[in-house]
Amino acid sequence: MRANGVHLGDGLVTTSAPIQLPRLPTLRAGRERAATSSGMMVEVTAHFGFTCTGSSDDGRERTITTPISPTYVAEILRLQEACATEEDLHPVVAAAITESYFTDWGTRADGLRADFTDVQSIDFQF
Repeated sequence: MRANGVHLGDGLVTTSAPIQLPRLPTLRAGRERAATSSGMMVEVTAHFGFTCTGSSDDGRERTITTPISPTYVAEILRLQEACATEEDLHPVVAAAITESYFTDWGTRADGLRADFTDVQSIDFQF
């Protein structure tokens, strides 16, 4: 009898129950809804730097959790389906965070652009 297992590093962790994966139709529905109407949450830990006339805020490491618009979600999903690397996603995620977090959906800090480097993590939540 073969045990179910998950490979973690150099070892094998066995389980007595089958590993439950999300149902594919549920994932597709969540992704489609996020890309067309609801958007999604993103959490990024990275060094953020800014470009803006008159900016007095020096770049620094931050952890930011913010909603992003369906427009950016659609672009992120399109890039992921095209096998983009995480680095390929950085400019799109930075633009999405600039829109929602730093410029409060375009109501302040006109012309601000946020970029990030030294990314420690990016997590998407549908």
